[in-house]
Amino acid sequence: MHYAILCYHQEAVVGAWTQEEDAMVMGKLIAVQEKLAKEGKLGPVARLMPTKSATTLRKDRNPPLVLDGPFAETKEQLLGFYVVDVATMEEALQIARDLGAVNPGGSYEIRPIALFLDGSGPAGA
Repeated sequence: MHYAILCYHQEAVVGAWTQEEDAMVMGKLIAVQEKLAKEGKLGPVARLMPTKSATTLRKDRNPPLVLDGPFAETKEQLLGFYVVDVATMEEALQIARDLGAVNPGGSYEIRPIALFLDGSGPAGA
């Protein structure tokens, strides 16, 4: 089963890291990612650009409203995600623990994926 591991953190904190601090954290995360890739469990991984680069489409209006920035006002922002292919939620949770052990602060939300398209074509093709 595929699971999304959503990475949340305070964008201001991560944005304040020096290049060296960021490179250190990313290097540790890459080591965890390489292990998962060798085990055939790692799917797409994305690090998102800052929320100031986001655009939100509010579709509850007619016509829909386009806004600069993210919709939610929260203390932590979605900064990236992993897709993993593992047998159980407990295994996905252990991966999040491994990632968390090398990435200070923030939180991970683990959520089963109901539909996973690998980008090779439309569903059912």
